[in-house]
Amino acid sequence: MGKPTHLSEADIAEFGRELDAVRDEVMNDVGERDARYIHNILATQRYSEVVGRAMLMAGFLPPAWLSGVGLLSLSKILENMEIGHNVMHGQWDWMNDPALDSGTYEWDNTCPSDQWKHSHNYVHHTFTNIVDLDRDLGYSVLRMSEDQAWEPRFLVQPGIALTLAAFFQWGVALHDLEWERIGKDKSWSEVGTQARGIWGKVRNQLFKDYVAFPLLAGPMAPFVISGNFAANFNRNIWSFMIIFCGHFTDEVEMFDVEETRDEARGQWYLRQLLGSSNLDGSVPFHILSGHLSYQIEHHLFPDMPSHRYREIAPRVQAICERYGLNYNTGPLSKQFGGVVKRILRMSLPHRRKGNTLADESSVDAPVYAEAA
Repeated sequence: MGKPTHLSEADIAEFGRELDAVRDEVMNDVGERDARYIHNILATQRYSEVVGRAMLMAGFLPPAWLSGVGLLSLSKILENMEIGHNVMHGQWDWMNDPALDSGTYEWDNTCPSDQWKHSHNYVHHTFTNIVDLDRDLGYSVLRMSEDQAWEPRFLVQPGIALTLAAFFQWGVALHDLEWERIGKDKSWSEVGTQARGIWGKVRNQLFKDYVAFPLLAGPMAPFVISGNFAANFNRNIWSFMIIFCGHFTDEVEMFDVEETRDEARGQWYLRQLLGSSNLDGSVPFHILSGHLSYQIEHHLFPDMPSHRYREIAPRVQAICERYGLNYNTGPLSKQFGGVVKRILRMSLPHRRKGNTLADESSVDAPVYAEAA
């Protein structure tokens, strides 16, 4: 669809006020039913982990091993997507529950929570899809925008994307080191401090999954080790697919710094909308995605309890329709196909939508700034 040029400054300001009203209504209504929801999710996650790990200890029986992997995968996916990610966004701070405190929560992942909150909550959610500012654009290893300079190394980015998917938690763990800044405006001392934090978290994760629980299993240790590896792999693939479908479908828009200079509230909302995409699916699918299947709503309201996105999505879509704005949603197969298309297209030099080859200097500059 492209960036809108039909909205006046007054239109965009009113668009922002309408979205503010949606947010205020929900945030003023949070209470007991929201607390019940997250406590039920926590109970499901913990039960799945306990039963899954127990079944892996009987892993010499193929049905027990497969069931154990399935339940442990469910536990890890719920903990990372619906619990950890959303807790660290502060969605449950209003409950004053120490177990759900964004300031102290540490998730089941190799990335330390404090580093993730900097790279994700601050950098990504502030500078969403702004080239050279949002480091989540391809996680600094993939080219995802025509405005990113092409280099020969991007020819192999389809293979890099597959590797990143398989080992996604490790890519997230290293992400906030910001290798491109080292020796410029980031010292080796800062990197060393971060690296020690990462190593401490990695050591704990490896010990838990590949030493402590295998030792408890005694002669069943090989089945526990393989089961833990399979569960981590499943969680990595799932989180990669959901996150990339929310940010890098073929319809998602990218921005440059000048387009977003002196951004007002309504313009920030507009960038979040145009830089995100949703996934259609069932309620269990949305829960397993951490409700990041409602990536548009999440980017608009990152501190709103995640299960509320299902309720407000029709209202947000209706607002977008009134303003003639693209509300990018579709099934997983369609959206992930768009992700694959973008990864392949961006691996080639000067490749733009429509499979046309053109020198980047010959393409008209975006007119969003003038419209906004």
